[in-house]
Amino acid sequence: MSPLLLVKIMIKKSYIKELADRHLQGTDKFVAEVVVKSGNVITIVIDSDTAVLIDDCINLSKAVESSLDRDVEDFELRVTSYGADKPLISKRQYVKNIGRDLQVVTNENLKLIGKLINVDKENITLELPINKKKKESVPEILNVPFAEINQTKMVLAFK
Repeated sequence: MSPLLLVKIMIKKSYIKELADRHLQGTDKFVAEVVVKSGNVITIVIDSDTAVLIDDCINLSKAVESSLDRDVEDFELRVTSYGADKPLISKRQYVKNIGRDLQVVTNENLKLIGKLINVDKENITLELPINKKKKESVPEILNVPFAEINQTKMVLAFK
C-alpha cells in the first residue's frame, strides 16, 4: 500500500489580485497589496480615492471567496483597508492625500516634512513649513522626483 500524499496547492497572488481587481472595477476602490503566505493565508489590502467602508471589505471578501474552491485549496482570507500609518505606495494614494502633511524620506536618507500640494507623473511638490529661526516669511516649495523617494508616510496629527 502506498502512503497517501497530501499536496497543498499554493494560491497564486496574481490570481487573487485579478479576482479583487475584477470586483472593484468601476469603483473608486483599488487593490493596494495582496499577500499570500504559506498555508494559503491571504490578505487583501484595499484603498480608495474617497473612503473604504467595512461593507466594501465584506463585499470583496465574499466575491473573492466565492471564486475559490475550498475542496481544492484550503485558505484563510482577510480583507482590510489601507492604514493611515502605512507608507504610500502608489501615485493614486499621493493624489488622494493632496493637502495633507507628509514625511518623505529620500534615497539619500534626507527627511522632509511638509504639505503635499501637487502630484504629477514624475514628482510630488511639498510646501515646507516656514523656518522661524531663519526669519523666513515664505514657505519653501520643493519638487521631489518619485525616483528619489524611498518612503512616504502621512503625518498624523492628534489635536
